[in-house]
Formats: sequence, C-alpha cells, structure tokens
Amino acid sequence: MASRDQLIFVVFSLASLIFSCSTIDAQLSPLFYARTCPNLQAIVRETMIQAVRSEPRMGASILRLFFHDCFVNGCDGSILLDDKPGFIGEKSALPNARSVRGFEVIDAVKSNVEAVCKATVSCADILALAAQDGVVLLGGPSWVVRLGRRDSTTASLTAANTNLPPPFANLDVLKSMFANKGLTARDMTALSGAHTIGFGRCVNFRAHIYNDTNIDPNFAALRQATCPASGGDNNLSPIDPSTPILFDNSYYQNLLRHRGLFHSDQELFNGGSQDALVAAYSFSRLLFYGDFVAAMIKMGDISPLTGTAGQIRLNCRVVDS
Repeated sequence: MASRDQLIFVVFSLASLIFSCSTIDAQLSPLFYARTCPNLQAIVRETMIQAVRSEPRMGASILRLFFHDCFVNGCDGSILLDDKPGFIGEKSALPNARSVRGFEVIDAVKSNVEAVCKATVSCADILALAAQDGVVLLGGPSWVVRLGRRDSTTASLTAANTNLPPPFANLDVLKSMFANKGLTARDMTALSGAHTIGFGRCVNFRAHIYNDTNIDPNFAALRQATCPASGGDNNLSPIDPSTPILFDNSYYQNLLRHRGLFHSDQELFNGGSQDALVAAYSFSRLLFYGDFVAAMIKMGDISPLTGTAGQIRLNCRVVDS
C-alpha cells in the first residue's frame, strides 16, 4: 500500500502537470523547442551537471538568479544584462550586487546551446531550465518547465531595488510583495524552502542574530562566531546548516527550532498565519516538494515576453543591436 507521502506526491505532481498546461499564458509550452532545438534540455542538464559537480553551491545560486529575474518585470532574462556606459541594470541593485552569482554558468549553457541551436533559445528559458536542474542535482524535485519566453531589451535598477523581498522583512511585507506578483502566502512559504540550500552573507543576517529574540541562543552564538557585530559583511554561513547542499525539508525543521538564518525566514514561524504550513512541511518532505513545484511553475509564468516581444539574445549579457 502506498504511503501517505507517496500519495501526496502523486497528487501534487499531477496537479503541477495540469497547471503547467492550463496556466495564464497559453504561449508558453514545455514543447516550445521540440522541433527547433530537440536536445535543449539535455544540453542544459549536462552543463549544469559539470557546474554543480565543480561547486555544489552553484545549484542554489542559479535558483536564486531565476527568482531575482522573475520578481523584476517578469522572467525575461533582464538580470543577466551587464552594466555599460549610460545603462545601469539589475546587477548593481542593492539585493544583487556582490550577492547574486552564477552568470558564468549561464554563459556556458548559452554557448553550448548556441553551438547546436543558433539564435533559437532565449536566455530567459535557459535560466528557467538551469534553475530546475540546480534543484534536481541537489536532490530536489523536478517539474515540467514551460518554455517560449523571450529576452528583455532593458532592465530596471529601480524595480530590482524595490520588488525583491529583503531579508529583514516581516510577514505582512513578505505576503504583500509576493501577492504583488500573483503569488499566494502558500506559494511564498513553499518558495522560501529554496533556502534549504545555499549560503547567506553576514550583512544580511547580522541584525537577526544579534538583536532578535525569536532565535535559539545557541544558534545565534554559532552564527556570531563567523559574523561579528561589525565587519565581515561578506562572510558566508549556510542557510540550512544541517544539509546546506541537499534540497530537503530541514529548512522548515530549523524554523520550528527558531534557527532561521534571516529575520524573514523566522517570520514564517513566529506565531503568524504560516506556522501550521511550516509545521506541515517540516513533517512531510513530499508535501513541501509538491507545493514548491506548483509555486515554481507559477513563478515562472510571471509576465513573460512571448511572440515577437523582446528578442533572442546571442549573448545573455548584451542586448542585440
């Protein structure tokens, strides 16, 4: 007889598949490149295997890169554009500067794709596929990636500074910022589970470990050892210290013990509306997986450029003239 978790996983897998075929933008499809670049997913996967094998942290970095792209004017590859004279893009925004990484990996994927499918696949779609591979390669779930996005010809420093949820946000602010992107509180809580992999900079969690009271004192002391009260802004600590390069549900288990690294993490379990869901995810990894998959598909559908909008960049860092 199937276990409860197995049944949950089947239900949510089917739900995510149905959602992927019936979401708002009918121009996106997992079969978009079936004729024009049939080996696309294999090319992306092989490049990501090499990247994650070389540096396991890269799986989390690419996932975060996709999140930061989609939350600023939609999933359009705008975060990949380099600054140049007369143009300051999203890479220089406060949430991204000295923080978002993985651009060289996307360059490598793009180069390998271009070698087989010239001027066919957008950087936005490459980023979407690479984000899924990063999760899968670290032990997480897979999902049906809908394709057909085109690349933006511009980027917004202002939107990147205002649309990305900060690590010091409270629960109400977080819910509002996700709602502005068409994502529910449940989507927000599931997507926050991406913090089960990756590392955080001291400057982003210093206030939480020194000033907040809703934190386990032993955990705070552990993090203070590598994040001093002043200086060391770029010192890194694992967001999920128990399994930092394994995509599992221990992030939520840490929240129940008041061991969230960021203030915004612990806000999900702090006597508020998401407490019960956090507890449920901590108990059932597959329940978390199901909701995470559904939320990733939904996030990937935020304001895509399709049809003749935008362009297919030959170099992800530069707008084609």
